[in-house]
Amino acid sequence: MDRAQLPLNALRAFDAAARHLNFTRAAIELCVSQGAVSHQVAQLERRLGTRLFHRLPRGLALTDEGHALVPVVADAFDRIAATLDQYSGGRFREVLKVGVVGTFATGWLLPRLDAFARAHPGIDLRISTNNNRVDLAGEALDFAIRFGDGAWHGTHAEPLLAAPMTPLCPPAIAARLKTPADLIPERLLRSYRADEWTRWFAAAGVPAPLLRGPMFDSSALMAAAAAAGLGIALAPPAMFARELASEVLTQPFKIGIDAGRYWLTRLMSRPESGAMSHFKGWLIDALAHETTS
Repeated sequence: MDRAQLPLNALRAFDAAARHLNFTRAAIELCVSQGAVSHQVAQLERRLGTRLFHRLPRGLALTDEGHALVPVVADAFDRIAATLDQYSGGRFREVLKVGVVGTFATGWLLPRLDAFARAHPGIDLRISTNNNRVDLAGEALDFAIRFGDGAWHGTHAEPLLAAPMTPLCPPAIAARLKTPADLIPERLLRSYRADEWTRWFAAAGVPAPLLRGPMFDSSALMAAAAAAGLGIALAPPAMFARELASEVLTQPFKIGIDAGRYWLTRLMSRPESGAMSHFKGWLIDALAHETTS
């Protein structure tokens, strides 16, 4: 069917009537008469050669053909509305949806978002945070920034930043830590990756104690708990530069372990849009500049 011949008014009437299952309520929504909605729907039915509604004494019921048409029409109008929403001040803004593991979001990305917005005013960046469990397809994400080894099925992964983990704690606790063995009687905060402290103690040449501290699903939350004096976190200092600079946290030992790195990931089936390319380029350039400066 030629786009110029699409019965848009009739489709709008059908969409409203299908949601309300009532011509009168559909007419109120569309600011037209009940007769106009009924006429438009009847016109669409004649054009398609099939009934879309059963007319009942107290409303409407969708036929099988009507049920089949509902999601198609609703999706089309939703996509039109979403595209129109991207125009602001007479300028098109391309939406970019990025899922970010919470520690990277607060520890690196948030302080630099203003720089990205100034560099790319035409991109409508939408960020959702997670605890490293993300569904790129299910959440309709363009990118996800994750922590791990880069091996996610069906996913292209671009390395961003190494993040060795080391103990972090407030200065008051650090004052009593002279050697790694001094950690043994302390409350050691844990992540869901159970082997991290064991690996750190092995790197330090000290037998690992039995861990009894509380467990967290986020390094950011664990570091906040450490800053509050609740124990010692094993976390990447690269994500807590502000806390270390202000001495809210301190790093008592130089020993670190490589438990993974941060990656920029996308579905292999997802081609890069212009906004995706701009974001990736900005992100990689910013990280490279900070690494070499």
